[in-house]
Amino acid sequence: MKDPRIERLAQVLLHHSCRIQAGQKLLIEAIDLPDPALVCRLVEIASQAGATPLVIVKNNAIQRALYRTATEAGMMLAGDHEAGLMKQMDAYIGIRGSANSNEFADVPGERMDLYQKHWWQPVHIQIRVPHTRWVVLRYPTPSMAQAASKSCEAFEDFYFDVCTADYAAMARDLLPLKARMEAADQVRITAPGTELSFSIRNIPVVPCAGECNIPDGEIFTAPVKDSVNGTIQFNTASRYQGTVFEGIRFELKNGRIEHADCRNAPERLNQILDADPGARYIGEWSFGTNNRILHPMLDTLFDEKIGGSFHFTPGNAYEEADNGNRSCVHWDLVLIQRPDYGGGEIWFDGELIRRDGWFLPADLQPLNIGLQPPAWVQP
Repeated sequence: MKDPRIERLAQVLLHHSCRIQAGQKLLIEAIDLPDPALVCRLVEIASQAGATPLVIVKNNAIQRALYRTATEAGMMLAGDHEAGLMKQMDAYIGIRGSANSNEFADVPGERMDLYQKHWWQPVHIQIRVPHTRWVVLRYPTPSMAQAASKSCEAFEDFYFDVCTADYAAMARDLLPLKARMEAADQVRITAPGTELSFSIRNIPVVPCAGECNIPDGEIFTAPVKDSVNGTIQFNTASRYQGTVFEGIRFELKNGRIEHADCRNAPERLNQILDADPGARYIGEWSFGTNNRILHPMLDTLFDEKIGGSFHFTPGNAYEEADNGNRSCVHWDLVLIQRPDYGGGEIWFDGELIRRDGWFLPADLQPLNIGLQPPAWVQP
């Protein structure tokens, strides 16, 4: 029997995210999927719409072998091959499963850097992101269920609930926050171990409601490149290039991360930040606004959307909200400000906008729907 949730998700991906049209070329990249049902349905619906779908299937164990043996020539060859293919595409859907979320944990950092520089960046950062209509998502696996501390059945229910949200309503609710961010200059953020200030003046603001990420629920901009000063202590662990980093802390001066530390892998952390000059500058700042997602699960696509959070991103800036920073790194790091994670405040030009993950201005109140009010909120 066909799962109606697969049908709903396929329709969201093709018609809401990619807005697929007759005559267009669609690349579907499927990595470590335990079930082909979603890919098959995407192919069928795209073909019925008159588009031309192409499917690439990858396996993370094979990718690990490629990364562990990486040479500059090999990564350039792979990057050139996939870049040529991506240039032909109008749309891209990347579906990423994983039998083992730590599959790349033993890939040497310098080999992953070769992959980032010569394969990932030329294909995805330079071509796919600016020149196609694209969307990326995970696929529910036992590994993800375990990371979320849920049974497989409960995680599947959670996954399809958050991935097939009412994205049209989400887009409407984000518009007042977009207007406030566009009008703002100085941002101040506080939280345990965090005292940070920066400017977002004249940097574009992009609300995200299912167009490029599934699940979605964020609104991003970027700090003026040299404006960031202070300290930030992240309270959410992050998996990047196969390593899980815990307790990351940055000290920034005039935009640059001058000191970086973490509890478990400080040498690897600094190796990533030294990949190129832009990796120590911030390329994105974003509110997480999906109140169906409340707790981290070591998966950036979910964690960066957590209601009551924000993420702060060393590395490359997106062209849609560009502060001029360029890097092969783009690493979304999450700080949750709800009371159960220590609380915190965000100010725009001296006005308190969000406290303990709860938006205060009346026009932003719809963004609180689904969150438990902090104890200080008056009934």
